[in-house]
Amino acid sequence: MTEFRITTEVSEFDTGLVHRFLSLQSSWAKGISLDLVERSMANSLCFGGFLGSDQIAFARVISDYTTFANLVDVFVLPEHRGKGYGKALMAAVFAHPELQGLRRFTLATGDAHGLYAQFGFTSPLYPQSLMERYFPGMYAAN
Repeated sequence: MTEFRITTEVSEFDTGLVHRFLSLQSSWAKGISLDLVERSMANSLCFGGFLGSDQIAFARVISDYTTFANLVDVFVLPEHRGKGYGKALMAAVFAHPELQGLRRFTLATGDAHGLYAQFGFTSPLYPQSLMERYFPGMYAAN
């Protein structure tokens, strides 16, 4: 059985696969361009999950590495779900040395609350203090 390996070495990532998943299969980034995916990856701490040489999972963290981080673009390819790869990917994210001691770590999810709760995520303590500017469908319009 091939071992699941996680790396932050962007040169190993299959950017085409990440783009295809986000632009075609995700519920949050449908239609996103390859250029935007490449720029977002270049300006984030990215994690790739691999079986052999095949990338099957991805996560991206936006952070100042001091006080705040936001977890985004997390996925495991559908045919590999339910095998613990998402949990292993999250464990690697939260164990990363540059993401320790942060005051706030945020994420938005529509369907993976159970996974993230295992890593200490809860509903905001003060939801009335959170605001956002959100433009759903932005990438599909381009």
